[in-house]
Amino acid sequence: MNTDKTAILKKILSERIMVLDGAMGTMIQKKKLKEEDYRGERFRNHPKELKGANDVLCLTQPDIILDIHRAYLAAGADIIETDTFNSTSIALSDFGLEKMVREINATAARIARKAVDEAEANDTSKPRFPSKPRFPSKPRFVAGSIGPTNRSASISSDVENPAFRSVTFDKLVSAYTEQMSGLVEGGVDLLMIETVFDTLNAKAALFAAEELFESLGYRIPLIVSGTITDASGRTLSGQTVEAFWNSISHADLFAVGFNCALGAKEMMPHIEEISRLAWTNVICYPNAGLPNAFGEYDETPEVTSGIIGELARAGLVNIVGGCCGTTQEHISAISKRVSNCAPRKIPQRKHYLRLSGLEALSIFPGSNFINIGERTNVAGSAKFAKLIQEGNFESALSVARQQVENGAQIIDISMDAALIDSEDVMVKFLNSLASEPEICKVPFMLDSSKWSVLEAGLKCIQGRPIVNSISLKEGEEKFKHQAKMLKRYGAAVVVMAFDEEGQAVTTERKVEICRRAYFILTDELKFSPEDIIFDPNILTIATGIDEHNNYAKNYLDAVKIIKTELPYVSTSGGVSNISFAFRGKNAIREAMHSVFLFHAIKAGLDMAIVNAGALPVYEDISRELRDAIEDAIFNRNQDTMSQDPTERLIALAEGISQEKREAKRDEWRTLSLKERLSHSLVKGITEFLDEDISEALTKYDEPLAIIEGPLMDGMNEVGNLFGDGKMFLPQVVKSARVMKKAVAILMPHIEARKRNGESNSKGTIVLATVKGDVHDIGKNIVGVVLACNNFKVIDLGVMTPVNRIVEAVKRENANILGLSGLITPSLDEMAHVARELDREGLILPLMIGGATTSKMHTAVKISIERKGLTVHATDASRAVGVASKLMDANVCKSFEAEIREEYERLRQRHLAEKKVRLISIEEARRRALKTDWSQLQIVKPTFIGAKSLNEISIEEIIPRIDWTPFFQAWELKGKYPKIFEDKKYGEESKKLFEDAERMLEKFSGRIRPSASIGFFPAGSREDDIIIFEDELRNKIISVIPTLRQQIDRGKNPNLALADFIAPADEHNCDYIGLFAVTAGIGLEELLNEFRKDNDDYSVILAKALADRLAEGLAEFMHERVRKELWGYAPDEKLSIDELIAENYRGIRPAPGYPSCPDHADKKIIFELLSAERIGMKLTENGAMIPPSSVAGFYFAHPAAQYFGVGRIGIDQLKGYSMRRGAELKDTAKRLMIELDE
Repeated sequence: MNTDKTAILKKILSERIMVLDGAMGTMIQKKKLKEEDYRGERFRNHPKELKGANDVLCLTQPDIILDIHRAYLAAGADIIETDTFNSTSIALSDFGLEKMVREINATAARIARKAVDEAEANDTSKPRFPSKPRFPSKPRFVAGSIGPTNRSASISSDVENPAFRSVTFDKLVSAYTEQMSGLVEGGVDLLMIETVFDTLNAKAALFAAEELFESLGYRIPLIVSGTITDASGRTLSGQTVEAFWNSISHADLFAVGFNCALGAKEMMPHIEEISRLAWTNVICYPNAGLPNAFGEYDETPEVTSGIIGELARAGLVNIVGGCCGTTQEHISAISKRVSNCAPRKIPQRKHYLRLSGLEALSIFPGSNFINIGERTNVAGSAKFAKLIQEGNFESALSVARQQVENGAQIIDISMDAALIDSEDVMVKFLNSLASEPEICKVPFMLDSSKWSVLEAGLKCIQGRPIVNSISLKEGEEKFKHQAKMLKRYGAAVVVMAFDEEGQAVTTERKVEICRRAYFILTDELKFSPEDIIFDPNILTIATGIDEHNNYAKNYLDAVKIIKTELPYVSTSGGVSNISFAFRGKNAIREAMHSVFLFHAIKAGLDMAIVNAGALPVYEDISRELRDAIEDAIFNRNQDTMSQDPTERLIALAEGISQEKREAKRDEWRTLSLKERLSHSLVKGITEFLDEDISEALTKYDEPLAIIEGPLMDGMNEVGNLFGDGKMFLPQVVKSARVMKKAVAILMPHIEARKRNGESNSKGTIVLATVKGDVHDIGKNIVGVVLACNNFKVIDLGVMTPVNRIVEAVKRENANILGLSGLITPSLDEMAHVARELDREGLILPLMIGGATTSKMHTAVKISIERKGLTVHATDASRAVGVASKLMDANVCKSFEAEIREEYERLRQRHLAEKKVRLISIEEARRRALKTDWSQLQIVKPTFIGAKSLNEISIEEIIPRIDWTPFFQAWELKGKYPKIFEDKKYGEESKKLFEDAERMLEKFSGRIRPSASIGFFPAGSREDDIIIFEDELRNKIISVIPTLRQQIDRGKNPNLALADFIAPADEHNCDYIGLFAVTAGIGLEELLNEFRKDNDDYSVILAKALADRLAEGLAEFMHERVRKELWGYAPDEKLSIDELIAENYRGIRPAPGYPSCPDHADKKIIFELLSAERIGMKLTENGAMIPPSSVAGFYFAHPAAQYFGVGRIGIDQLKGYSMRRGAELKDTAKRLMIELDE
């Protein structure tokens, strides 16, 4: 459309209400066309029925469409719509016409253009605009009709799989771009995105339009019209009117409004609301009332036009017309009704932040402080991370739901973690959230350091989210590109006070960076200032370092200046950073957060990710503590005080801790014997056991009665407290230690009486780690907790062959069998055990647990192998609940039926998910990661071959320990060190941490960390990594076949680890690193000492710590490799937190994990490194001994990243098996990867 005509359109709308035409479909139906009419000569032999494909009439019956346009123009229409409502490739594919998109749209536009040109040529009065004589007295306009398609990007079409989508954002963008290109080619004046039932579809259309305008070099006016489906006042995808507007308000819209679904009367309140909200023209074109029992529309032109006339007289509309059921008679009546009505006056845009989920969140100046929920962040919640890693999205949704129920107005979502395919998981989680209206009613904050993850997330959200974050860290060009794209996606953005020189510390630098970013965004990119949220960096104070003393004051001053100098922006920050110097001192930290927030909000802070439930009321904090915190925040009074603020805070923190320690320790000793024994059990106290058991022997007739009486009563209380969430796993294990020691004291007396007492246990449970697997921490914890709940537990240990399991089940007359495993091959072994149970006729319930297990795998691969019930138990507390229900005669049958029904649903969902399209392996290889190897400088390692390193101290490793998984193993939910602040878990996590520190002291001198590292010349050949003897590359010493992603990833590459190694025929030689490390040498001797003392708690604690040490050792060695031994990142300078977050170049994938799922790779690693020299060996299934060990590869490629292979096709599996020299069925069994047959 030329700019002159756009100007005329705007001029007319400033003077009067314009009239749109009526329904195209209704007019076509009146023609009573038959199948042959739709086909015409051109499609006589078309394979699909075409009746109902109205848009094809533009090609087969153009005169009919032209006549309909003429009728509406004669009735008074100013704007007519093209006959292209369904003319996208997506909608036309139902008729087999998807290849006709461009032609249909261009032809339809030309037909409408012809009708308009005829009408204007027939005008007899003088030109409406004398200065532009080519314009008639009544200019008419052509709007390109763009329907919503018959697919939804926000709603799953599979009731069993809420994450499933029948269409993606990218496919919609492609389809809309093709349609719009045809409409523009045909000469439309406007583009009309109409009948929007899913706002995400509309956002894809708007995205496509912006990309098209950029390529054309000019814009065409855009109209968006939504559809309110019923009396709820929401779109079909669940949004309110205001949420709908907020979601699309980023676009430069010519008009917005509603059409279809409702009659004018029912639509009136929604038009009133959009008229109040929108700072652009409002359009209204309702149906001719509501359909009758036969689906027909009875509302007369007089009634419809009368109600629209009311809207016009009320000053609520700028463009009016008709939708379903309306005809030229309706349009004629409407045109006459509004002819003398003034158009709605377009209000000025009010500058405030507009966000939305299903409901709107508009943040005005003076709005209350906004709390952002933090628990749907894999780095901030151990519970959430575990659920995501297990693929347990259903339970992960409950974490989000709880945040909203607890008052979070926005929820922060982050999937950034090692070994998680962040992009894939973000999409699945967001799609799953969309099916939960109680959660997705609030806006989302997408939190990721990876641009691809942010983009993938934005393509799933129909609302208006926040992106956290971008900065000038990598220069203006990248910042501008990302900001431009965020504007196109319709997101608000957090901008960090970070530039090319680093993080801003002083007030001046914070303001300088934010000011620079503000003017780039608003002046150069035309970013709305209210969509900018600045984070000027809250940094830690009271560290004892003078340079840090002004950090809080600098932040508060910066916020004040930013809010004053940079109009309409919001501010945010990470409040917990302020108190990191007092890790473990929860009372001080919470008080600091409360006081700092009090002053930050006064300074202008608008929002923050904060645990509001853990904040004391400002006025409730003691004056002494509050004054000390404020002195630290404002760095004041140091010259006049005997202590500086930091010293005062430290002293107060110690005083608070001492007060807590000074409880009346021995008061409980005055209780009754039964109460004292119970107290010892609940509190894990062994100090008085000899004394109390001696007294008990004088009061009970039989020693066994002491066990079955007060001791079991105490353990029942422990079980109840744990079940109610009032005790935590470390406490339960300590209680079990007390119980074992009490029983050990009593055993000589029991044997002396030679009395066999009957147990009153709930039932017998046999536990085993399956054959080939040596991991048993989780199983041991489950065993302890089950014993605490009065089950008799028979633990068969690790590496348990199926015949031993079957024998034990028979011998013990077991009620339940529990199987555990950590490595992937254990999953197949569990299925083998299930088959053997069935063959032996053993129908007892089977519980499945372990890190690699999942409810889905249990349902699909294990439960189908047997007649008896098989159920997945995620952790110790779940295992207790499952076991208790199975042993309760009143509920066991209903529980079993519930599980079987649920697992059948899971199997059906699994079948549906298998329908996800795979590309061929040849196509996947064509989409491999592309590297310009001529531009990449390959660094040679400092040595070639393998070396063993045995002189590694535990003290060197401890700083690299990631404590979060340690607490997770004990079912304490939270991220270290924030877990110490947790209201529920904080106190117990501190005690556990102190026990761990004492255990590490015991490790010193006993545990011998060892490592074997090797570097070898390497090259890639398709999906194989070739390892050479030396840099001459004449002799191959090993070949590592890798697996490649085959799921269609759109524009993203289909990765294989081989992509990170230069091709073998490259001139420059590349290298690969291998490693095997262990923290388990010497551990077994220490464990035996604990076992002799009946100390299960220390056994489990030591094993869990050794696992963390092994991972810490792997990180320690990887850092040495990067900086010294390989030396490709010699200048790397990262904090411990950054190291744990893996913010460095290169990766160290381990066999059995998503990017290299084949445990067979361990054999290659062990052989090339001669890992037995440091005491490591492999079981037949690839489990490492000692268990606290890690092995894997080093890749130095700058673009190397962790990813998940996912499902592969049979074409890839066959080739992979051949290259491995293995049978196809054996490879499939080993990989446990779902195959697309």
